[in-house]
Formats: sequence, C-alpha cells, structure tokens
Amino acid sequence: MEAAFKTTGSKWLLPVSQFFGFPLDQVNFLACQVFALGAAFWFRLYLGPGHASPLARHAVATLFGLAFVIFCFGWYSVHILILVLTSYAITIKVDISNVHRCSMVLAMGYLTICQVSRVFIFNYGILSTDFSGPLMIVTQKITTLAFQLHDGLCKKPEELSTEQRSLAVNIKPSLLEYLSYNLNFLSILVGPCSNYKDYIDFIEGRHVQRRLRRHSGACNGQNGYDKSPEPSPLTAVCHKLLVCCGCLLFFLTVTRALPISYNVDARFLSHAPFLTRLTYALFSIQAARPKFYFAWTLADAINNAAGYGFKGMDDNGKPSWDLICNLNIWGIETATSFKTFIDNWNIQTGVWLKTVCYDRAPRYRMALTFVLSALWHGVYPGYYFTFITAIPITTAARAVRRSFRHYFLWSRGVKLGYDVLTWAATQLAICYTVMPFLLLAVEPTMTYYRSMFFHVHVISILAAIVLHQKHKPRDPKPLSSSSPSPCPRSPCQDALSNNVKADRN
Repeated sequence: MEAAFKTTGSKWLLPVSQFFGFPLDQVNFLACQVFALGAAFWFRLYLGPGHASPLARHAVATLFGLAFVIFCFGWYSVHILILVLTSYAITIKVDISNVHRCSMVLAMGYLTICQVSRVFIFNYGILSTDFSGPLMIVTQKITTLAFQLHDGLCKKPEELSTEQRSLAVNIKPSLLEYLSYNLNFLSILVGPCSNYKDYIDFIEGRHVQRRLRRHSGACNGQNGYDKSPEPSPLTAVCHKLLVCCGCLLFFLTVTRALPISYNVDARFLSHAPFLTRLTYALFSIQAARPKFYFAWTLADAINNAAGYGFKGMDDNGKPSWDLICNLNIWGIETATSFKTFIDNWNIQTGVWLKTVCYDRAPRYRMALTFVLSALWHGVYPGYYFTFITAIPITTAARAVRRSFRHYFLWSRGVKLGYDVLTWAATQLAICYTVMPFLLLAVEPTMTYYRSMFFHVHVISILAAIVLHQKHKPRDPKPLSSSSPSPCPRSPCQDALSNNVKADRN
C-alpha cells in the first residue's frame, strides 16, 4: 500500500491521497492544475497587460511554474532547470547557423538519458506523473524556438515557407523571456507546446487583437484594429471544464473497472474465447482514453482562463479558443481511418514534429520523423512495438481505401454502411496497435499478441502485399464532404500517431 502513495515531490497532501486512495503523485499533479486554473483567472484579470508590465507577467508566470515542478517532482525538477539554462546558453553563445542543430542534440540527448535512467531505475514501475513529462514539453519548446530563431536570423524570407516566415523569430530572447516561455505555469506540467511569437504576443497583450484584426469582417461590422472588443474565454473554459468532469467521472466509474493489465491475465487468457478477449481489449482501450482527454482538456482550459489560446472567429462569427488545442474528442471517437484518428490526437506534438523535422528534412523525411518521435516519447519497448506494428497496418489501410472506397460512394446509404464498417475496423486496429503502448514491457506485449494470434499483423501484411500492385483510381468527389481537421496536421503524431502519419505521407 505504501508504494501506491510514493512521490518524488511534496508529501503535504499524503493524507488526501490516503483518504481517497489515489497515488500521491497524481494528487500533487491535480492539486497544481487546480491551483493553476485559479491562478490563470487571476493572471488575466489582475495581472493582465493593462495592469502589469510584460516583465512582471513573465516573472510571475515563471515563478509559479518553478513552484509547480518543485512541488510535484522535488529535486528531480533540477533536470528541467539544467536543460533550460544550458539551452539558453547555446541560444546566446552558439553561432546562429548552428543553434538549431546544437539545441536539438542537447535537448533530445538529455531527454533520452533521463528516459533511459527512468527505465532502469524504476524497472517499468514508473510513477504515472514523473519529471520526464515536463522535460518532454520543454524539449519541444527549446527546439521549436531554436528552429524559429534560425529561420528569422539566418535565412532569407524567400527560403522559408509562408508558415515558417510568419513564425520566424528575429530577436534573441532575454533570459527571463526564455525562462517564461519554457517554464510558465500554464503549460509546464502537461503542455501543450506553442509558438514563441504567440506566447510573447500573449504576455505583451497583442495575442487576441492580432487575430481579431485578421477577422475584422466577422466582428459585428467593426472595422478597426483598436475597436474590436476582446472576447471573454469564460464560455470556452466552462465548456472544457465540463468535459473534464465527464472524463473524470468516466475514469472513476468505468476506466478503473476495465484495467489494461487484465488483457494479459493468465486465467482470463486460458478460459475466455477469442471474441471475448477481443471485446474486452476494445473496451479497455476505449476506457483508457479519458485520462488523456482529462489532462489535455484541463491544460487547454488553464491556458484559456489566462487569456491564451484565442484562434480567431469561427465561421459563425463566434470566438474560437482552440489555437493550442491538443485533441478533438469527437473526431477521435468517430474516426473512420487511421488518418482521421491521428489528425485529432495529440495535435500540438504533431505540429512540433512537422515544424522541426518533416518540413525541413531534405530526404528520408518519414524515416527521420519516425526516429525523432520514437526518441522523444521514450525507451519502453512497448512504444516501439506500437510504432512497428502501425507501419503495415497503415500501409494496408491506405491500400484498401484507395482500392475499394470509390465503389461505396454512389449512394448515401451505401456510404454510411462503408463508414460504419471502416469505423469498426479503425477502432479495432487502433486497439491492437496501442495495446503495447500501455503494457510497456516485452513479455506482456508478446503475451497479448499471441493471445490475438497476431491476426492484425497477418491481415495487414497480406493486404498490403496483395494490393500493392493494384491500380489505385482517384477517388471521385464524395456525396457529402467530411469535416476538415480542426488544425493543420503533421504527417506524424505522438508515439503511435507519429510514425503512422509519417508513413502515410
């Protein structure tokens, strides 16, 4: 029982942990995020650009962030501070033509060393919230800023894409700006990563107005930059908090009743028929998602509460606060293909991979993106089982779609039947692919795949081989277009997502 309440951080909330029966590291994490939510409202209302200088806002955001990591991770938070300070030294001292390479090597190298030590020290018994999480987010921010500095100070505008030009940074940040960007309390624990220019605009009070200016035609007929009233994030925050409450309730009532480990329980495997095992695997994977939904949605709500995350006006003229959203739950749960699932899962990690790797690699873009995503996420063998398994599945899914989808578009009813079938196939394939990601170790992963007779591996490889040479006609325009992805997407995503999408592209 004692091990269930261990933490590397503060033990002030141990009585709360024991009373509710939750691990102490999770209680500390949730306490910091709840405090961050309140602090974010205060930050917007009483320390907003109209009430405080950018210097004060940077300082307060940084101090709160440092307090959170110390409270949650104790002396392990030194790793985060070492990486940030060393990276800043590289940013200032290293020649700008090499700053992006040096920053990438340092950040990814330090993260990998910490990930390796985690595996050997904890031996798969790692805490559910440990210092490597913030270290992964900081790694994204350090490398994002380094590449954007290289774009702004080393490249000519014509050498950059439109997106790269808009995000290029032309002035090296001060130490406080750098610390604030990387360690601010809004995103230090869960993220998401965001662009440096967006964050500085937020701190200096230009974040909302710049986007209102772009959408001035939708602002109730007002045409001036200064005349556009700033929308309140309160509605968006309340909506996201309701989603968090629903996810938390689902976790307490359903997720805990369907443990992932039961998929490799010896008695269950020996007595349950194949269809029963398959059904349990599907529902247990579905039930595991709300904990990610909860963490990412709460983080998004915290940023919005502080006034950060305004994307602009939507098609209905209403404010959208999804600039740094990390997921689209409806898109995930109704996905009819790997692509759709990936497009809506861990969105900002996909944007990061696209920004620092896929768009810049001169060749072997898919392979390099796969390697980066794998190294970033960690060294548990289960992650690599997921990556490798996703490759033939994605190849087969693409081949099947291009070979057969056009036969089902002649009628809305037939198209609906096709969508239902592909939805079921996608959910089963996702379940099969990500199971090792949650089991982590080699032995339970192989136990699970043996119990499934490696059926998805076999089917996907055969389909890919058989359909490889088949003519793939262009899809005619469907009867009803599907909704576009909420954010521009990378060809890759988190763990599973990263290499899957990279392979597709």
